[in-house]
Amino acid sequence: MDVVVPEVDGAAFRRTLGHFCTGVTVVTAACDGEPVGFACQSFSALSLDPPLVLFCPGKTSRTWPLIERAGHFCVNVLAAGQRDVSTVFGRRGEDKFASLDWTPAPSGAPVLDGTLTWLDCAVESVLDGGDHHIVLGRVRTLGETADEDPLLFYKGAYTGITHPTTPARCWPEDFLTGTPEDWL
Repeated sequence: MDVVVPEVDGAAFRRTLGHFCTGVTVVTAACDGEPVGFACQSFSALSLDPPLVLFCPGKTSRTWPLIERAGHFCVNVLAAGQRDVSTVFGRRGEDKFASLDWTPAPSGAPVLDGTLTWLDCAVESVLDGGDHHIVLGRVRTLGETADEDPLLFYKGAYTGITHPTTPARCWPEDFLTGTPEDWL
């Protein structure tokens, strides 16, 4: 007996996934001595041992091939006040670094001023992910952290957080290493 699987509507899929709040990052690199980067909300921690992260650039990205060629990247975690930075790095065609201050990470990738933190990484592997690539990066250096709110994206718009009145039962150590077993 053949099972008929209904086709998932792309617009409905996007709308449904829009209900999952994400942080906003800018992934940067130095390619042939020039800074490159793009805004990325498909970023996640993957493994503590070894320290791995992942992000998913679209296969039509013009920036991803330059980052891949560089072999390294820096994930800049944006603060709530950096919507303009996200907007600049979400556009095509302009010099994204012209109006921003930055310093090089140990790999040479740009660390943007004012971010919450950053992770300097080496490209570990690249996997197929449909219309995106899945890039695994080995974390080499961690930046200092700032005590500010993150820039978040939810239902197609930037948003903020409200601070919980009770601390999470399992944060921070247990969240990354404790139960349930399938949490990072």
